[in-house]
Amino acid sequence: MTKTKVYLNHAAHSPLSKQVRDAMWKCVNEFSEYGDAADLDNGKRSFARLINAAEDEIALVENTSVGLNIIANMLDYPSGSNVVTTDLEYPSAIYPWMNRKLGVTVRYVASRAGEVLYEDLEKAVDDKTVAVVISHVEYANGFRFNLKPVSEIAHRHGAHLVVDAIQSLGVLPFDAKRDDVDFLSAACYKWMMGPTGVGYMYVRRDLMENFSPPFIGWASVRPEVFQTIEPWEIHKIDLSRTASRFEIGTTSSVSACGAAAALKLLLNTGIENVEKHVLGLTDHLIGRLNEKGLRIQTPLDPQCRSGIVNFLIENPQERTNELAKKGIIVSARSHGIRVSPHFYNTEEEIDRLVEEATK
Repeated sequence: MTKTKVYLNHAAHSPLSKQVRDAMWKCVNEFSEYGDAADLDNGKRSFARLINAAEDEIALVENTSVGLNIIANMLDYPSGSNVVTTDLEYPSAIYPWMNRKLGVTVRYVASRAGEVLYEDLEKAVDDKTVAVVISHVEYANGFRFNLKPVSEIAHRHGAHLVVDAIQSLGVLPFDAKRDDVDFLSAACYKWMMGPTGVGYMYVRRDLMENFSPPFIGWASVRPEVFQTIEPWEIHKIDLSRTASRFEIGTTSSVSACGAAAALKLLLNTGIENVEKHVLGLTDHLIGRLNEKGLRIQTPLDPQCRSGIVNFLIENPQERTNELAKKGIIVSARSHGIRVSPHFYNTEEEIDRLVEEATK
């Protein structure tokens, strides 16, 4: 792909590396030839390493939205309760809590110049807040939260911190323990460079048995239930003691194989190395945009930066389409062009983007 395109759109969808493609083909071939895949790696262990969690705190889900819906439906909402979020969120991060059946009020903290101030967030949270729901990195402008102060705000009021991490995992270091994150969901097809149809949900270990899974299937129970030739127990439910209690049934083995290969590639490269290179590319992009006199919508404070840069330009959708015809792949978002490079991109590709976008 790199021979024919300048791909700078990982905040939307990542191309598959050769390692991921080969792992998926191997899985498909084994199912074709043997009806099963040997030594199937679902990537849970690697994902746990990626976010500094234990493997038994990770559940396999189909995508970010499924994980967030599970979380939204497992929480309890006493009369008059609320959920706090921001006006920068991707819709599917908030839609689960807008379900009328939950009966919870959603409070939106207004951003200021593309940032959410922690003091504004704190004013919105009270003792009736059940959860603070935010993205680690906001999809349109790339604003990055420092999650530790957010978790402190939430926990002071007895609320949970729920994180949509799809725009950060794979490009930025993440530490669920350090930041005291309660719940997390992320699909693999963006910065983690995996396929669609697979993602992971994190549930802090000490919270697991506090909540009943809202959906229950064979994958929700202890595996020992099925390790017998006797008829399987259907008169009672023996839920898993791990985050698997929130899984429901069979997911895509082929996608899971691809996700496992993608995570290994990133971990072997080193997330700190990925972050350093990507932030170097976005620094270079910001410098070039400043030279051209273009207005940047992304917060420039290094503490708030991520792999996403958005700049204002006239007719962004038309410009994006024109760039695609020239083999340069970006997205039109929030009246601008969103650029999201990864660790294999180069400064020369950034220069080509800027020159073509400003012709």
